[in-house]
Amino acid sequence: MSKANWRKVKFGEVVRLSKARCQDPLAEGVERFVGLEHLEPGDLRIRSWGSVADGVTFTSVFKPGQVLFGKRRAYQRKVAVADFTGVCSGDIYVLETLDANVLLPELLPFICQTEAFFDHAVGTSAGSLSPRTNWKSLAEFEFFLPPMVEQFPLRDLLVAVRDCSDSLSSLLQPTNQLMAARLDALYWQSNLPDDQCVQTEFFRFPKQWRLLRLPGIVLSQPNALTAGPFGTIFKARDFRDSGIPIIQLRHITKSGFAWGESTTFMDQAVYERLHVPYTVKPGDLLIAKMGEPPGMTCIYPPRSPTAMVTPDVIKASIDPDVALAEYMTLVFNNGRTARAISKFMKGGTRTRVSLDNFYSIGLPIPSLAEQAAIVEECAGISNTLTLAAQRNRGLIAFRRKLTAEAFIGGGNV
Repeated sequence: MSKANWRKVKFGEVVRLSKARCQDPLAEGVERFVGLEHLEPGDLRIRSWGSVADGVTFTSVFKPGQVLFGKRRAYQRKVAVADFTGVCSGDIYVLETLDANVLLPELLPFICQTEAFFDHAVGTSAGSLSPRTNWKSLAEFEFFLPPMVEQFPLRDLLVAVRDCSDSLSSLLQPTNQLMAARLDALYWQSNLPDDQCVQTEFFRFPKQWRLLRLPGIVLSQPNALTAGPFGTIFKARDFRDSGIPIIQLRHITKSGFAWGESTTFMDQAVYERLHVPYTVKPGDLLIAKMGEPPGMTCIYPPRSPTAMVTPDVIKASIDPDVALAEYMTLVFNNGRTARAISKFMKGGTRTRVSLDNFYSIGLPIPSLAEQAAIVEECAGISNTLTLAAQRNRGLIAFRRKLTAEAFIGGGNV
């Protein structure tokens, strides 16, 4: 698609900030309100809201088709399209096109989702704890506007990509729920007679299984179970652009291990002098000491480089004669174990569990054959989740590339 006839415009020339207000939403028949907490980063749908009947002070009115943009902490990338009438927080801008014959309303949310728009919003934000952008600054944002005849096919393509992504997202939630329900039933077998089961505060399982603590599940060798070094020897001044990669909390995700966009490295010489006990090798279990949910666990992938953990990550080298590492991820990533860990979480804004308390939690361990069968069953569900998530990430990447080339870049689309 040639951009020869496209023109550069300012956001405020084709978009307006709605100033519609409602002083008594309940009396005027408005049933729902939306706060920043109801908007999910990267999701153009509003999937949760609050009830006006429960009490709310919001007065900014939005209607179906209008775009909600979170002006506070714009780096959170909260943009959504309303599909119902409601009131929203003062930290949310309600946007709409000035003239639908100049800019199609359906294109507005995709413009607001471009990296350039977010960068502009963040760059024009003021404040330390809760930085906010303002309409005057947003109105100065510039982008390329296609002629109307070329807006229609671009809209159709972007909407099709969004709808496909939504379908994949809709698949993920019930599949996650299926996995959670299966594990909950596995670790609390209510149909077992009392004389045939072992029951703790959080688990109920057959007597043939063992109740083991983590120290009894790892290899009998030095540093098979350890958390990262204390701050007295773990110093930022020893970080480098290359060396021994450092595994941090953010690398442990619900989808497994992921380095992400950037990696921090420990100086090779410092590692060899101080940090060898905190070494991680492929196949090791990585467990988060803090976060939500607590105890999130993944396996360090095959063919990964030798690495080390930070103080907030536990490394466990599982004894293959006792348990399968894949089975242990199921044990730690289920709601019952998370609740058991939460019982010991302490701290202020960054709660974490002590190693002594963590290691005291008894975990249900069946025979290796039963573990393999459980892993195989759950892998079928997990593979569905992984495939859907991968395809969804691909669609999101394609949409970002398309919108950037269309509205921001100077070349053809």
